[in-house]
Amino acid sequence: MALTPNPSLLWFVLGYGLIMVILGIWFSRRIKTSDDFILAGRSLGPIILAGTLLATFTGSGTITGGANSLGYSHGFWAAVIISLPVGFIGLGTLYLIAPKIRAFGKYTISQVLEEQYGQGAKVLSAIIIILAYVGIVSYQFKGLAFVLNVTTGIPVEMGTIISAVLIIFLAVIGGLMAIAPTDALSSFLMILGLLVAIPSVLIAGGGWGQVAANLPPENLGLTGTLSVFEMIGYMLPFIFLMLGDQNIYQRLASSKGEKSARSGLLVWFAGIFLVFPAIPFIAMVARSIFPDIAPGMALISMATVMPTLFGGIMLAAVVAFVTTTGNSYLLSGATSLTYDVYVRYFRPEAGSREILLCMKLSIPVLGLLAYVLLQFFPTILRIQMISYLVYGAGITPAVLSVFIWPRVNKFGGISSMIVGVISTLALYKPYGTAGAALAIPLAVLTLVIVTLITSRKKAMVQEEK
Repeated sequence: MALTPNPSLLWFVLGYGLIMVILGIWFSRRIKTSDDFILAGRSLGPIILAGTLLATFTGSGTITGGANSLGYSHGFWAAVIISLPVGFIGLGTLYLIAPKIRAFGKYTISQVLEEQYGQGAKVLSAIIIILAYVGIVSYQFKGLAFVLNVTTGIPVEMGTIISAVLIIFLAVIGGLMAIAPTDALSSFLMILGLLVAIPSVLIAGGGWGQVAANLPPENLGLTGTLSVFEMIGYMLPFIFLMLGDQNIYQRLASSKGEKSARSGLLVWFAGIFLVFPAIPFIAMVARSIFPDIAPGMALISMATVMPTLFGGIMLAAVVAFVTTTGNSYLLSGATSLTYDVYVRYFRPEAGSREILLCMKLSIPVLGLLAYVLLQFFPTILRIQMISYLVYGAGITPAVLSVFIWPRVNKFGGISSMIVGVISTLALYKPYGTAGAALAIPLAVLTLVIVTLITSRKKAMVQEEK
């Protein structure tokens, strides 16, 4: 079956896009300081916190890459087995350390790492975070471009430019003060859209029997077309991004208190277990109807075969999640560039207004870099995996140790960061995601071994004195 654009769906996309712009402008009026812009005045309650966490973590990486592409290419069960442990392990760990994260109250991960490991860790982590986040932002542009292509027929290349302009604009005007409440609305809409989509796509596909008959037999198996090693290779980057994501840490620091932070995490946990199985299921049905489209188009393409109302709701939700994720990562990258580079090395005496201006100017610069980077990667899943791996191996072991292993020292932390990034880049090209995922355990082992060796040497030197 050929994929045919449905212009009627554009009204839902434009309508919700207009709502987001209006809300962004409205909430931006509350911004008085850089703290309001970055941490929403530390005022987020559990529902708003859960909504912004779900919307941030479920952007184009999930809707056009991640669970979507895995479900389309490799099968529903493979995608679910990869995705759900992320929730169990990631959210379980974050729940335990959430009070410590909030108590730190830092604007950036680099500030946390500097306090534990020194200035060298701050510089290295800032570079890693900015590069990884630029990569993550880039495929948000393309995800929204897919929506425009499905609704209007606009070429993906032109749609990417339009998407970049919209996402950058929304990030500049409101910061987290505007992003958080629109995220909560988007999360509700996304859950609603997916719940109505599941029966609709099954009907469009001729029922489960017809869908299963149209799929490659191997896609119906427990691991789909992936080996166990390949599944681990996909799973580790997702888990380690969640455990060390600066966006998540900033949102936990933005909560009203410890109780709000933990309650928000539990609600987020429930949302993930609704959203993550639904997306690969819809993508799997798309494989039976549209066997020749790009995997990234799977979920979005199904809006064209559903009743217009249901398809429009789902597409509006997709636009919401992709846009808010792009906004969040632009904002977080700009925070790192401003505090960890500009303020730290050029203007330590900068006041709140100057910092706020620097952040707003940094956002379009990073957005332009993201657009340029996108031209060098053929698929969303590929740029997603390399971004996750660089961050997961280069940042997460070092930052997680700050909260769970007080014995870790600067030698272990910095060595882990260096080994994580270098091994990711060295292993990805010859061995792909599965091979590059080895960088994460290598980084963890480096952190533990170097810390133990250097701590022992330090103790021996002190005894000799």
